Amino acid sequence: MEVLRLPLSASQKGKLISAGYTSIASISSTSPSHLALELKVSENEALEILKSVSNGSRLQSTSSSLTVVNGAQSAWDMLQEEETTRVHITTSCADLDSILGGGISCKEVTEIGGVPGIGKTQLGIQLAVNVQIPYDYGGVGGKAIYIDTEGSFMAERALQIAEACSHDMAEYSRLYHKGPQACEVKTMQPKDFLENILYFRVCSYTEQIALTNYLDEFIKDHKDVKVVIIDSITFHFRQDFDDMALRTRVLGGIALNLMKLAKKFGVAVVLLNQVTTKYSDGSFHLALALGDSWSHASTNRIILHWNGDERYAYIDKSPSLRSASAPYSVTPKGIRNSSSNNKRIKHI
Repeated sequence: MEVLRLPLSASQKGKLISAGYTSIASISSTSPSHLALELKVSENEALEILKSVSNGSRLQSTSSSLTVVNGAQSAWDMLQEEETTRVHITTSCADLDSILGGGISCKEVTEIGGVPGIGKTQLGIQLAVNVQIPYDYGGVGGKAIYIDTEGSFMAERALQIAEACSHDMAEYSRLYHKGPQACEVKTMQPKDFLENILYFRVCSYTEQIALTNYLDEFIKDHKDVKVVIIDSITFHFRQDFDDMALRTRVLGGIALNLMKLAKKFGVAVVLLNQVTTKYSDGSFHLALALGDSWSHASTNRIILHWNGDERYAYIDKSPSLRSASAPYSVTPKGIRNSSSNNKRIKHI
């Protein structure tokens, strides 16, 4: 993160991050009096901070201009690179994978939102397990980072899904890997899956900002990470914020960091989101939380909803996928194709 590279004290850096200033550009346009008010420091100290930012900005400008010159790439080269490196993580629901072009795409940020009980966390845990499926079984063979802001991650549930995945792999191996090849193919055990889910519990928005900015260094040391799941991106920003302008700025910085992370390391970033009520056209209706500005933070946006007694996933936004919906079920084994046995139970 740019702020961490400035010649400032740890206390000053912490105050800047807590106030939503994560980049040099976000600080440069601020006046000393306004910065002093937001950081709760004297105007003289705010002025010294701005001087350090100004020096950092000049260095960044020189570096950025060189990067633009050296980093030019043709659209054709970009297309070829995307086609040769395109990787997807299966959701374990064939219908859902079909509308997603094979599953959750790596190198992109995918937002998944829906009402409580629709299966957002279940899908997050499923992806944390499925990203580990080895190449020999058509998987990615990576590890998962699971950032839990709500305390909703359940290790016992992850074990259930891992056991089902291990069983499916063994069945697949029995059917398709025969002869000498069968001895060479590795079958993962449930314990292996759980050991490859790197779990972080985040209890405040400042921790969430700090961890988001730390991910770059963490993934450099854990190069086999292929998915980052944040469950949910919303929680602390709905609880702790009264200043909506500040919240928008902080979330914008987080979104930018996550998009850079996805491209730089080729990982899938999955953001789970809550819903809220929105007033438009004379009535209230459900919408994903964090407002309209946040809707631009992801590459793909998937909305999970009930259709009668059946769960559906709808592609609300994507530059490469057409709008479509698919049914799915939450079963003891995890996310699976929809079936009549797994519909919502009505309580009278």
